[in-house]
Amino acid sequence: MSSSSIFLFISFSFLLSFSLGTARAASAKLPSSPRALVLPVTKDPSTNQYITTIWQRTPLRSVKLTLDLGGKALWVACDRAEYVSLSYKPALCNSPQCKLAKSRSCDNCWDGPRPGCNNNTCSSVVYNTIERSGQIGELATDILAVQSTDGSNPGRIVRVPNFLFSCGSLFLGEKLANGVKGILGFGKSATSIPSLLSSALGINKKFALCLSSAKGVVFLGDGPYVLLPGVIVSGPTARLTYTPLLTNPISTVHPVIKGFPDQSWPSMEYFIGLESVKINGKTVPLSPKLLKIDSKGYGGTKISTVEPFTVLHTSIYNVITKAFTNAISKVPRVNPPIAPFGTCYKASSLGSTRLGPGVPSIDLGLKNNVTWMIFGANSMVYLNNSEVLCLAFVNGGKNVRTSVVIGGHQIEDNLLEFDVVGSRLGFSSTLLGRQTTCGNFNFTSKV
Repeated sequence: MSSSSIFLFISFSFLLSFSLGTARAASAKLPSSPRALVLPVTKDPSTNQYITTIWQRTPLRSVKLTLDLGGKALWVACDRAEYVSLSYKPALCNSPQCKLAKSRSCDNCWDGPRPGCNNNTCSSVVYNTIERSGQIGELATDILAVQSTDGSNPGRIVRVPNFLFSCGSLFLGEKLANGVKGILGFGKSATSIPSLLSSALGINKKFALCLSSAKGVVFLGDGPYVLLPGVIVSGPTARLTYTPLLTNPISTVHPVIKGFPDQSWPSMEYFIGLESVKINGKTVPLSPKLLKIDSKGYGGTKISTVEPFTVLHTSIYNVITKAFTNAISKVPRVNPPIAPFGTCYKASSLGSTRLGPGVPSIDLGLKNNVTWMIFGANSMVYLNNSEVLCLAFVNGGKNVRTSVVIGGHQIEDNLLEFDVVGSRLGFSSTLLGRQTTCGNFNFTSKV
């Protein structure tokens, strides 16, 4: 071998060794994808809305949002002085982002360019599900940052570039809690936060809600999830019970805005198969027709974080309240009751247990022959400085779209795991009997 050949061989070997070493060093510095993410939740006492916080934009800014379990997507107010970011990008017409959101529009804006107002961009309907209002808003992307978790403690901040969202306005969010700038949707859509984070980070498309009257938590991705003092509430060793998630084939979005396809999609909300109700061990006579979703999308049972209390079709409300009052007929009632509730008692006349006020349990019989037990902490609500206890169910009238809407109060201190791909709901029933609450995730120490 000539001296020049030897030199070339040695040089190539050195460069190859250097390149491989540099690649290994670079890959060692790259953080691995998280297994799960975690969001803190607080309950706003004046509105009963569940509030969470994300980080968004460049530079990063914390953004308070109302949590909507059945919501289509993330939207935030993009008013002129409200939204400032170096990494904001409008979604251009016919781009992959527009196709993912199934947007058919292509718009121009005379008041731009600025966030929420650009030419040659697509848009979507932005919903304020709290007050059942909506408007058309620009689709865009920006940096989103959320906290990772090992299930027991929060970990590093994970940044997701080009995260798709919609621009709303402060006007649209007038009825949101103080300081809230939009809504974070967890519904069954390609643009909801579970779907987008699953695609961006490779985490499983499942999430768990654990709400409370003060602080709570949302997990996205795989468990197990652990609450203090070391209580495993999700995973192979947890005591979750499973029932199928059902699909309402007809959209339940409101309002309907002409020219946008949202009303032609199946509902993005989470329905379950309620088959029976027992109070104090006795079956309550319910209309099977109302418990099923009909061909027009009416009837059935869904879970909502937008409704603060469970809302029932009038006929269901009447038989449940009658059965409940008959079960504790010797306890004097408060008349008139405190609106919007129809059945109230003096708190001092009802005993107290570690599962809440001492009242009969309300047992929901669900598909798969399983039971979700609702005890006093979730069936009753304290009013008038805790002097009055009311049955926390509301008469929704005879023309409700959904016969049973399980509201936020009924799911507090219950862990609900939504396995979107597996189309099933895992539920714990109350965690109070396991000596923990949804406020017991350890946000103070990090991995």
